[in-house]
Amino acid sequence: MNAVEASRPDPLVLALVGLTFATGLVDAVSYLGLGHVFAANMTGNVVLLGFAFAGAGGFTAGPSLVALGAFMVGAAAGGRMAVALESRRERWLTIALGTEGAFTVLAAASSIGLHAGSSSGRRFLVIGLLAGGMGVRNATVRRLAVPELTTTVLTMTITGLAADSLLGAHQRQRLARRVAAVLAMLGGALAGGLMIRAGLLLPLVMTVVLLVVLGSGYRVLSTILPSLPPPAKRS
Repeated sequence: MNAVEASRPDPLVLALVGLTFATGLVDAVSYLGLGHVFAANMTGNVVLLGFAFAGAGGFTAGPSLVALGAFMVGAAAGGRMAVALESRRERWLTIALGTEGAFTVLAAASSIGLHAGSSSGRRFLVIGLLAGGMGVRNATVRRLAVPELTTTVLTMTITGLAADSLLGAHQRQRLARRVAAVLAMLGGALAGGLMIRAGLLLPLVMTVVLLVVLGSGYRVLSTILPSLPPPAKRS
């Protein structure tokens, strides 16, 4: 690998790290603002559902059931989209981000007038829209299969950080990518947690803006970067 190849940013990796930040924003809105539910982390919803069935205080099954159902519908749609557009990866990811953005716009519009902790039935609509958009994204990211960047869960990423550290296998493969993913989700959750003090709308609007920037940026970079001189082949 020459210096050009080593320093060349991967547009897909950059986009997925940005989406990981967006996950932190969205789950901050859903968990802190819509009542103990995750729009992106379905493992968390299964656990929360178990708490609700056990009668634990502060947990109800409805939000998690809505999120799980909407997520699966979105994932099915994303899977169908992947089959239709897989040969055109740049267009495919852009359309997937646009679809998630459309769901988030509708969720933002539906959240107007809602405050964190509201018991309004309208919160179920917001949960369903956010989870549906996340389902589309996860189906897309799953087919892209970029190591360490699922954009919604970090368990295997953190496992890799520890297992390949100086105390583990002492390998440095994808270290920067793993650290970036953890920091991105942490940053998104922090930003969402701060913004939600002003209401649900602000972090959702910021999520839409981020999706637009990531989608357009990926499309532009994926067009420009391939025009760079290809790396020299070793004899």
